[in-house]
Amino acid sequence: MAEIIQKDGTWVFDGDALRLTPGRDKNVGLLRRTLGELLVPLRALTGISFEQGKKSGRLRLRLRDGACPLLHATGGRLTEPHDPYQLVVEPDRYGVAEYVADEVRNALLLDQVPAGPVDAYLLPGPSIPLSVSAGDGTANFDGERVRLEWNWKTEDAKAAGGARTLPVDEITAVEWYPSAGLENGRLRFTVRGVPVKTPAKYDPNAVELWGFRKDPLMALVAAAVQARLPHPAAAPESAVRPPAEAPRAVAAAPSPTPAPAPAPAEDGHDALLRRLRELGELRREGVLTEEEFALAKQAVLRRM
Repeated sequence: MAEIIQKDGTWVFDGDALRLTPGRDKNVGLLRRTLGELLVPLRALTGISFEQGKKSGRLRLRLRDGACPLLHATGGRLTEPHDPYQLVVEPDRYGVAEYVADEVRNALLLDQVPAGPVDAYLLPGPSIPLSVSAGDGTANFDGERVRLEWNWKTEDAKAAGGARTLPVDEITAVEWYPSAGLENGRLRFTVRGVPVKTPAKYDPNAVELWGFRKDPLMALVAAAVQARLPHPAAAPESAVRPPAEAPRAVAAAPSPTPAPAPAPAEDGHDALLRRLRELGELRREGVLTEEEFALAKQAVLRRM
């Protein structure tokens, strides 16, 4: 097990998953504190990096495309204090941070986790129910419907229609943008059959954000809704329907050849020996460098 404990948070890796717990330091972002502990399976990762600095370092996780509904809904727009996949590391713990990063890299290499995108979320999204007040409204989500309520700062044209209730099955997309410079941010829901042409200030399906402290919490609402929408990379329902039954041929089709019996599963020791041989071949072919081969070999030997 690899573990690093910092004021910014604690990361623990057990070989199968990383447990990310935010710290209680005042510099920890409000979104991370509200989101709480995350369990990130190894198969959701594509890499990890550690960057050293004069005053502090930073561990960063890289997730596979489409693995996390929060990252999908925010589109990489979360700033560093609120990004749950970063950890600030103090200089006296640089060695521990390097060790954690090496352990995760070795596990990714040993388990041959693919780096490509996924077609289903591998993290569940924030807990519900959720209720967040920011900007010109309040967004509530109970898992089945979103309710948007307005406050005294809402434009009259939008507030005149009253509170909005949006069933999840009517929502086709959700997006969260933070305010940037002179441009306000937004939490917007795209509803089936309703074109998006209106600025968030007047859009009854959007909350306008002005750059205040609670704005990042609206990203949690976006992520919770996103986790319950069809995954953007999943095959459309029509593509997975079985084809219509073909007309019967006059002549009887030949009976299928019986499938060969499955080979007996290898025991753990044999599988690890086979993995060592594969690593040796990858090194000879130039796929792995000597350093990568040594790290992977050590990880296999530890398991033996």
